[in-house]
Amino acid sequence: MTRLTGTALRVTVFIGENDTWHHKPLYSEIVHRAHAAGLAGASVFRGIEGFGASSLIHTSRLLSLSEDLPVAVVIVDTEERVRAFLPQLDELVAEGLVILDDCEVIRYVGREGDPGETGKKGKKSL
Repeated sequence: MTRLTGTALRVTVFIGENDTWHHKPLYSEIVHRAHAAGLAGASVFRGIEGFGASSLIHTSRLLSLSEDLPVAVVIVDTEERVRAFLPQLDELVAEGLVILDDCEVIRYVGREGDPGETGKKGKKSL
């Protein structure tokens, strides 16, 4: 079980929903590699509108552009683990934006029955 409290590093990867790695969604490849690397967690968020370096606005309001909405992959772990993972992101992300933020972990608890379970009874996290 990964324990994570206090000072941490958050890496956020902004890519397009249609970006792929070997015919697989790029966001999925990033999440699976983060999991294999033993990182504390990764989440994918689908945007409803946005633009990046290409200056092309992608939005769910226009059917013609709704196929490639913005996606953010967020990973939080210790600075050492996140920085060790960055070479993999460098390999995977040909177009997009990768940012790092310092953050503080207040609570990191898995659901009952999950591999990250702490064994404590009580309220479940959201």
